[in-house]
Amino acid sequence: MHALFDEAGKFLAGRILSEAESSAQIELDSGKRVKVKAANILLKFDKPAPAELLAQAREIAAGVELPLAWEFAPEEEFGFAELARDYFSAQAPVTEQAGMLVALFEAPHYFRRAGKGRFRKASAEVLQQALAAIEKKKQIQAQIDAWAAELVAGTCPQPVREQLYKILFRPDKNAPEYKAVVEASRSAQKAPLDLLQAAGAIDSSYQFHWKRFLFDNFPKGTGFPQLAAPQPPADLPLADVQAYSIDDSATTEIDDALSVQGLGTGTVTLGIHIAAPGLAIQPGGDLDKLGRTRLSTVYMPGYKITMLPDEVVQIYTLDEGRANPAVSLYVTIDEATLAITATETRLERVPVTVNLRHDQLDHIVTEEWLADPTIQHENTPQALLDLREQLSFLHRLAKQLKAQREVVRGKPETFNRPDYTFRLAGNDGAEPNGSETVDITTRKRGAPLDLIVAEAAIVANSTWGNMLAEHGVPGIYRSQASLAPGVKVRMSTKALPHAGIGVKSYAWATSPLRRYVDLVNQWQIIACARHGKTAALAAPFKPKDAELFSIISSFDAAYSAYNGYQAGMERFWTLKYLQQNQITELEATVFKEGPNGSFLVRADTLPLVLPVLGAQQLPRGARVRVKLGEIDEITLDVAGTLVARLDDPLDASDDGPVDEDEGDEEAVAGPIAIAVDVNEAEGEGTGGTADNRAP
Repeated sequence: MHALFDEAGKFLAGRILSEAESSAQIELDSGKRVKVKAANILLKFDKPAPAELLAQAREIAAGVELPLAWEFAPEEEFGFAELARDYFSAQAPVTEQAGMLVALFEAPHYFRRAGKGRFRKASAEVLQQALAAIEKKKQIQAQIDAWAAELVAGTCPQPVREQLYKILFRPDKNAPEYKAVVEASRSAQKAPLDLLQAAGAIDSSYQFHWKRFLFDNFPKGTGFPQLAAPQPPADLPLADVQAYSIDDSATTEIDDALSVQGLGTGTVTLGIHIAAPGLAIQPGGDLDKLGRTRLSTVYMPGYKITMLPDEVVQIYTLDEGRANPAVSLYVTIDEATLAITATETRLERVPVTVNLRHDQLDHIVTEEWLADPTIQHENTPQALLDLREQLSFLHRLAKQLKAQREVVRGKPETFNRPDYTFRLAGNDGAEPNGSETVDITTRKRGAPLDLIVAEAAIVANSTWGNMLAEHGVPGIYRSQASLAPGVKVRMSTKALPHAGIGVKSYAWATSPLRRYVDLVNQWQIIACARHGKTAALAAPFKPKDAELFSIISSFDAAYSAYNGYQAGMERFWTLKYLQQNQITELEATVFKEGPNGSFLVRADTLPLVLPVLGAQQLPRGARVRVKLGEIDEITLDVAGTLVARLDDPLDASDDGPVDEDEGDEEAVAGPIAIAVDVNEAEGEGTGGTADNRAP
């Protein structure tokens, strides 16, 4: 005697070895013996053999006309054997009964399961809905198949093109567009990004990077809502100074300016004047919410996305020819020793006489020009000549301040690599499209004008950081416990030392038009300037305020993403520069070992790091000539092969100079992390992958 039984939703059959009232011992064709509850035994039979019964049952089930079976079925609950006798014949054999069981079990849209071998027919309304859903699913699958075939053939369907960035980076894994890409990738045995690029979905590498960045960080676009630009307080006193700013020509958000008074008297007053949107933008207001959403201005070659609307920036930027609202730090300095003897913070309007542009003046304002008043340059602007004595003093002061910080640091700051400036021809600040001609120029780090501005900012940020701590007013600080390897700069609400800069505490406060944390700190500084010892009661943010921790977390994430995009776009335009100038070889310096037997080199005259393969292992600092390989504008990848070593191996040393920010460019190139997983099981909705073209 044999039995057909239900084992966890699967139909099995075997020979009955023994049988009790509540269970039976059954041997399967595999030889395995199982104990089966009596309630799970659905049929007992002598013939055919168990395996043959199951095979015939599946064949018969495939031939059952479900609409007809549904018509035959009674309205009340019924058993499969009853319906088999109504559908086939009153003497329906065991094979037809088993076939009807399988057919009913596999058609839940027609028949609802009511127990072991028991069913109830679905209502006409429910059946109609289920059949419509099945038909819709068939149509969707047909559409997926058609789209996948188009992709494999090298054509991108418009719906896939429209959903491209969502598919790649934040997909709905049940969407037909996503499934079509997965199906096509499997069929063509291509990485999804390769497949889409071959199909023409990515028609511009620049737009790929740009739209990917917007999708992740500005899903609602980069435009600003209509908001009223608040005016500064009307009762701000007018400062008795003549200030000037020092920035790049492309800078429109001028946050800081300087003034000098008292030269030749023995006591000099340095004014560090910071744009003051915090005097009018209110915490919790619409503009604050906007700034807190963006958190920073985003920079990239030829373009930027500002943190605040231009209408607001134009009111508070420190433009020349007008008196601008500012938070000013006045630093009293002994002219002979350059020692700082006192500081004072004021809220005021500061007249700005000129906006100096260092990219137009660096060739004039050299250390020699500042030290020797007899040196003259043709076509020196009169505004610069008028400030020559002040700039000479500020440069001497900046060098001393830097030297004092280096004593605290325990070693000198070393920035051996130059800064690189990217200019896109004909761009004029409009959104680039990737076809522009790029010009890359170098600028020595630590140029006199740079040093003046940097040291003034450090004085302001450290002085105001200490002031907040002394008044018991919380702020957002940047700190670094030590210069030991792996010890990173962190943001917190505690006034801790910054070993990398060499100051007691350091709070970003000099760029409130461009960084949200600076605006937050400016609100706190304004409270100290207005209320003194009672500032903690009046400041917008109180000690241990959870909002500050939330701001730090959000800012860290956004700032990291923005900086990563800026670095990526600088690399993109560097690769474009190579192509546009038909550069196939370049000179570079080895700075570390790379993966797979390669070594990483840094180009001598371009902001480019790349892996190089060669027949020999080279020490750090070795200079080489490299032949460039194929450029991939999607992964921003380029590799090289060693052509020749340029320096004398006997003079080489593993102790090449270490740059303070070495490694900033190392993680720019590499696989593009996408969320399309071609290895994902059908119907799963988690997981992601990296495009596998790059090493």
